[in-house]
Amino acid sequence: MTINTQSVHFNADSKLLEFVNEKVTKLTTYYDGIISCDVTLKLDKSNNSENKISEIKMLCKGHEFFAKKQCASFEEATDLTCEALKTQLKKHKEKMMQI
Repeated sequence: MTINTQSVHFNADSKLLEFVNEKVTKLTTYYDGIISCDVTLKLDKSNNSENKISEIKMLCKGHEFFAKKQCASFEEATDLTCEALKTQLKKHKEKMMQI
């Protein structure tokens, strides 16, 4: 699986990139047909504290999954985004089992 991480309006440090790669890699335990993931970390220009956005677009065999969350930290946003993708992958896998 290829993981492409992009940070918009800021430079991500190595700890954050490691965290993101670790979280996204764990998704392969739920579905092994993942081809690639595009992770986008953005800083929103709003004044509130929850201005960090994490978007993950995941390409799988024949399907594409997407999740986006906005939180106070990139770690929290990435964690919630991965949880949403985990739910999507589990539902997809259940549908595939029924066919």
